[in-house]
Amino acid sequence: MNSLDWKKLGNYHTIDGHQLFVIDTKKMQSTLAMHHEEYRKDFPVMVFLHGYPTSTFDYYKVFPELSEHYRLVMHDHLGFGFSDKPKDVSYSLMDQADRALELWQSLGLKKVTLFAHDYGTSVATEIIARHNAREIDLDIEQLILCNGSIHIELSQLRTIQKLLKHKFWGKYVAMLTNYPIFRKNMRNIYFDRSKVTDHELREMWNLLELNGGRKVIHKLTQYIAERYEYWDRWVGAIQYTQIPTKIIWAKNDPIAVPEIGELLASEIQNNELNWMENTGHFLMLENPKEWIKLILK
Repeated sequence: MNSLDWKKLGNYHTIDGHQLFVIDTKKMQSTLAMHHEEYRKDFPVMVFLHGYPTSTFDYYKVFPELSEHYRLVMHDHLGFGFSDKPKDVSYSLMDQADRALELWQSLGLKKVTLFAHDYGTSVATEIIARHNAREIDLDIEQLILCNGSIHIELSQLRTIQKLLKHKFWGKYVAMLTNYPIFRKNMRNIYFDRSKVTDHELREMWNLLELNGGRKVIHKLTQYIAERYEYWDRWVGAIQYTQIPTKIIWAKNDPIAVPEIGELLASEIQNNELNWMENTGHFLMLENPKEWIKLILK
């Protein structure tokens, strides 16, 4: 599948005055239910918060099988993928949480499994903080966390991330970044580099560049600073939550290292830790079959 095929699966929703690209399998599953009596009509809902600097396209390999078990609702965060990438807005993780919640409310979601990877884990922990304080009307039945630097103090940031988050030099680094640099950095966070193709990486790069993406990537990278700023709030949220939590962690991630997964398992009260061996940062792309088994376990 290429990114244009992926785009055909979704549509746009106006959230916070901007267009977010959204895939919601409800209509597809309702159509199947009309023609096949044995097909489920009461799919539980799984909402997705994807990682940086990519998009929902990260899930193209697992989408078909997962949609047989869940109503999938996933969106490209503002500034990512097919969504708008305005230059004059806040890309704070707080605002990204606002947009996700506004989208889910507009879709009438009341009960969900919340999945998050990478950048998305910080959006998720902000949502959990609000859930703990009973500030949102959303029943989160299960939380699933995959390789994100919630414990930013343990994260092994890539040089390119450090450069992009610099408040002065970041925009110039973004201007100079090109596909070969992107390809090299992405390959380096896979365990088995043979499992990522040039086609796949080119699609990721095209989605990053789309709609002037390079002009905002340095703003998106400020999320790293927020992970320090809101550390007490976000780590505190997962320590306090009673939501059953599944931790699925790639053992060979050079960024969100195994120590983070182990620490989360020691802090979250009701959790199950699942390791994926011989797997790097993009676990749903590198080992999709094993990832699906753990999601559905």
